[in-house]
Amino acid sequence: MPLHRIFVPTGLYTPEDKAALAQAITDVYASLPPFYVVVLFIDLESSSFFVGGKTTERMVRISVEHIARNFKDDALKRKFMDRYETALAPFTKARGLDWEVQITDCDRLLWNMNGMAPPDENSEEERIWKRENRAVPPEEIQELKARA
Repeated sequence: MPLHRIFVPTGLYTPEDKAALAQAITDVYASLPPFYVVVLFIDLESSSFFVGGKTTERMVRISVEHIARNFKDDALKRKFMDRYETALAPFTKARGLDWEVQITDCDRLLWNMNGMAPPDENSEEERIWKRENRAVPPEEIQELKARA
């Protein structure tokens, strides 16, 4: 699961902007089951959003946790950041906003969905989760495999 927490001043984005940005972020993770991608918008009144000790109405702070996939080397990290920044650009740079992105790689073994450890990367079971766009219990996976 990539979990995206987007801290924004209240009213900076419309509901339509939020939906479009959430979709743009989800599209960055095309290789993953779409339901892995969670985007949370946390609206903050300017009296609760400070940068450099001063309130702001033009800053977006994005905190991401990567669990489903982790980066193997520095080149992949930078490549992903470039792709992510491209997805954000219409919602940040193009609007003249300031923004900051921070991504943390997390331990996959400390992740469950619906009480289950997700399937291994690029496995047949993960492809089933992607096709079904949901966490599929092992017994149902066996049924789906038998039907195929």
